[in-house]
Amino acid sequence: MNAMKRRVSYDWRLRDLMADHGMFSTTELVPLLRDRGVELSVSQVHRLVTGTPERLSLTVLAALCDIFECSPAELIRTEAANVTRRTATGTAGTATPPATGALRPTRARIRPQ
Repeated sequence: MNAMKRRVSYDWRLRDLMADHGMFSTTELVPLLRDRGVELSVSQVHRLVTGTPERLSLTVLAALCDIFECSPAELIRTEAANVTRRTATGTAGTATPPATGALRPTRARIRPQ
């Protein structure tokens, strides 16, 4: 079976949600997280807001969803698309491998030093 490859991506929308709620400083988020049992330093919260996390604890995700009264889908917008492969003609599809007779190694030359 030949499975279609997919490319997935996501958009971290924490900064947008903060702005929608009139919150423009990352330090405003620290006590709100602490009230929900999430202890993060000011610098950790800053990185969480200004960057795009590759790993995120479910506790932090749940706390953020509670703070902004949103679902995880509103905080993390995902997208997936099929990946097409190029063939020798430049179109998508499966390429046929060359015949084994065409695969011949190049002779190596050894030179004295």
